[in-house]
Amino acid sequence: MELTDAQWALIVPLLSAGKSGPGRKGRPERDSREVLSGVFWILRTGARWKDLPKEFPPYQTCHRRFQRWVRDGTLERVLRAVVADLQARGGIDLSETFIDGSFSSAKKGALELVRQSAAKGPRSRQLRSAPVFLSPCGRRVLRRMR
Repeated sequence: MELTDAQWALIVPLLSAGKSGPGRKGRPERDSREVLSGVFWILRTGARWKDLPKEFPPYQTCHRRFQRWVRDGTLERVLRAVVADLQARGGIDLSETFIDGSFSSAKKGALELVRQSAAKGPRSRQLRSAPVFLSPCGRRVLRRMR
């Protein structure tokens, strides 16, 4: 997702300032717009941080900033502002939403290595999806959809 200049103007005041000032040591901080674009790329594709393309800042920088933004609530405020902007412009419709929390990994020889015990049994799709609906963000979306 590439941010428009109008969206960026909405987001800039929401971003928390990093370590700055005369006492700061090390490299200068990367541009927040580039870092946020990298974070959005990871969130959109579901790829590993290491797989972040070279057109974005280093994955370590994006991941570190992502963790800081999640911890201090900045990312939630940014996402809410982007969604509100998209809704105002008619670019998003929340009347029909799909949430998929499934994950599958394939390993060489996985069938030979992993045998399910009879006591464990297969997990249902409902159990995998339940945490999404029980999360605070999921509840708010579902409440608005009623």
